[in-house]
Amino acid sequence: MQKFFISTTIPYVNGDAHIGHAQEFVEADVIARYRRAQGDEVFFLTGTDENSLKNVQAAEKAGVPVGEFVREYAKRFRDLADHLHISYDDFIRTTEERHIRGAQKLWQACDTRGDIYTKKYRGFYCVGCELFVLEKDLENGLCPEHKTEPEVVEEKNYFFRLSQYAKDLERLIVSGELKIIPEKRAHEMLSFIREGLEDFSISRSNERAKNWGVSVPGDPSQKMYVWFDALSNYINAVSYGNNEKQFEEWWQENPNIVHILGKGVARFHAIYWPAMLLSAGIRLPREEFIHGYFTIDGQKMSKSLGNVVNPADLVKKYGTDAVRYFLLRGISAYEDGDFSTARFEELYNADLANGIGNFVQRLTTLAEKAGITNADLSEEVFGSEISRAKDRIQETLLRYEFHEAIGVIPSLVAAGDRYVNETKVWELEGTEQKKVLGNLASLALNIGNLLYIFLPETAEEILRRFGLTIAEVRSGKGGKLVIKKGKPLFERLV
Repeated sequence: MQKFFISTTIPYVNGDAHIGHAQEFVEADVIARYRRAQGDEVFFLTGTDENSLKNVQAAEKAGVPVGEFVREYAKRFRDLADHLHISYDDFIRTTEERHIRGAQKLWQACDTRGDIYTKKYRGFYCVGCELFVLEKDLENGLCPEHKTEPEVVEEKNYFFRLSQYAKDLERLIVSGELKIIPEKRAHEMLSFIREGLEDFSISRSNERAKNWGVSVPGDPSQKMYVWFDALSNYINAVSYGNNEKQFEEWWQENPNIVHILGKGVARFHAIYWPAMLLSAGIRLPREEFIHGYFTIDGQKMSKSLGNVVNPADLVKKYGTDAVRYFLLRGISAYEDGDFSTARFEELYNADLANGIGNFVQRLTTLAEKAGITNADLSEEVFGSEISRAKDRIQETLLRYEFHEAIGVIPSLVAAGDRYVNETKVWELEGTEQKKVLGNLASLALNIGNLLYIFLPETAEEILRRFGLTIAEVRSGKGGKLVIKKGKPLFERLV
């Protein structure tokens, strides 16, 4: 048994979640569920980033006190995670005292190393990115990410000596000690490093921060730059600055630390964060998986652009597992993917209603019509297909190829449908019919077992139709099954 620390990024709470947030929740959840299924001990972390200036501006626009505003939207993000059946072990908010203590301890550790200093600075600041951007990187004077004109900011701030960690960061990424997946994202980070790293500002005046955020240790006139404080959430959740035993166990002594994040925040996680950890003498993550964006009409979907698909609305209309399935199967996690209702419903009908749902309904209906309520399990027919499916899931999930991993399920369903048609089970009688139904029931149980890490609610319902639980199936319970027909798992959309 190994320990695995798995995290999502923590989204800003300046508005409701969009489908990109749901995608990341579900991807991380699949990895967490997979590792647990392998017998590993998992600490799965998610949460909310509540100290940014954009949160303050959103609260001001809404006419609501900032604390009240972020508390409400943090609840909405947590509710979304629950609606999506995300099996997180901890949900951290960056306004919590444990986070504040940890963020300030990290600052002090970097300061003790001599990597924090003050200077006056003038630059272009994008509130959407919460980042100073170089004039050469602007497109027609606008931030290329958010299509907004940055503010010109001039003030005295604290800076972090990022520049002195360029060689270390390059070595770590090239050697694979810090593994970035997919490979093209690693090349992007290396290109950025090789262009020359500049020290970055890590504080804001209280005036500009609207007196919101984590105070700089020893200087109450300044607040920490939101990214410096936010990135520390990963270690703070395992008690950095609070419970050293837990921190040592889950971070310092743990070789399996995995971050799952979107490409828009890759630089912060693959460059800023490792440099901060190096400075503080803290272990680096092992892997960072960087997924693409959902797009609409070729544009990034984001709150700031106003073209948001609300995942809560999709769950309400189609159900949790239908949404999870699309997020995993509908696009390659390595690339951007365009969302449309037509594409969602097409995949729903093809793979869920006509696929998994139809197979289970067909099998249980045949059993009911034949008056068979139990059958003997056997994997003699589908054993090789099941074995290949398990290997394929393992192989693809190690590369975070979620669309390929869940793609084994439709293949198994297709094998079952072929067997039904080839044997013409509805024409068989007695022992022979029971034997064929037993073979099909065995396949259905294996589909339910494999499906659990992707679509837990559907998997549990499939197993329930055969009188078993996921725990019983994984413990190897066999023998007689009680087969019971129920309503369709997925109603076909007209």
